[in-house]
Amino acid sequence: MRQPPAVGRRSFAILLGLSLCTPLVSARAEAPDVRILDLPFKVRALRGPRSEAAISVATSGLLPIAGAKSSPAAGDEESAPIAVVWGDDGGAVLGLADGTVTVRPIGRDAVEGLTAAETPRGALPGSRRVLAGPLSAYLTGRTRAPDGSEAAAVLTIRERQPMAVSTDPKPVPVATVTVLAGGEAVFAPLRPRLLRLAGRPALLATTLAGADSGGLVLIGRPDGQSAWSVTARTPLQPGPPLKIAGIADFSGSGGMQAATISARGLLQFWNLTPEKIDLAGEAPGYAAGEGDADLAVTVPAIGPAELVLPVAGRAEIALVQAKGPPHERLRVPLPAAATTGIVALGEGAATRLLVGLADGRVAVIAPDGGKP
Repeated sequence: MRQPPAVGRRSFAILLGLSLCTPLVSARAEAPDVRILDLPFKVRALRGPRSEAAISVATSGLLPIAGAKSSPAAGDEESAPIAVVWGDDGGAVLGLADGTVTVRPIGRDAVEGLTAAETPRGALPGSRRVLAGPLSAYLTGRTRAPDGSEAAAVLTIRERQPMAVSTDPKPVPVATVTVLAGGEAVFAPLRPRLLRLAGRPALLATTLAGADSGGLVLIGRPDGQSAWSVTARTPLQPGPPLKIAGIADFSGSGGMQAATISARGLLQFWNLTPEKIDLAGEAPGYAAGEGDADLAVTVPAIGPAELVLPVAGRAEIALVQAKGPPHERLRVPLPAAATTGIVALGEGAATRLLVGLADGRVAVIAPDGGKP
């Protein structure tokens, strides 16, 4: 006599389980299409709008490109509305027109010439500088980290100084300072980031402090001081280096956060103020990528900005939000793992993601609908 109710309870549990799974199934079914860009060469490098390669192409006159922000205020990184890809057999400038990614081929020699400035004279070999108006910063002083890997002893900051108007040609005066990471720490061989906090420019850089630990340091000019110095740092974190994935208002609070990914795949969000760096949230299961490739990108969204980055051990990218605990809005399967870069062109519904794949191809994705 009691069997039918038990069967009913089991049936209800099964139906409830299926109903709870439905949103996940729907999310995967609604993942946007992926299109492979038609390129006549295998891509080994991909640079986005905020890279010096994109700025160089946009301002060189090589191609008619409008919209380059080549003289922003100090602390706001320069940008251009293009991406640049290249490989052993050629290069191309990628733009966006009416929601479609355009391809304009350029020679490999041209690419190499335009990207030569990414590593200034005296900089750590293979490293890239960051630009923002009169400010530039790059790693110098080749050294070794505690684990024996390559590192930089100092961060060099250069700032163009104002000069009086004159008919005589004179070199622009440049003030140069160097900043140590502090204590036993050295700088990881990863590009620093320029940002603005409390209305003033600041730099965020990654450090190595032990055989299996590292962190972040914030470098700025405190009120009433002209000298640059370390103003805040994170506690030591395992799985160095903490690769900077993006800087934006990810929480929607009106403040600034940095997103980092450790070599162990831990994604962390940090609240930034001029004097403090606090952990805001974290989630495991993501990939930092090799070297200094830009394997994550920040994109505007309805509400706070989102972070796009690879999923560890899978040929997928995830769109992660950090309003509340970090969570994924969307996962997109790829035909191969993302390795050479992830960049974004356009804004809003017109945003297109470009993903450099391990097999030398570039995938195009429209994360919010439309044809990629």
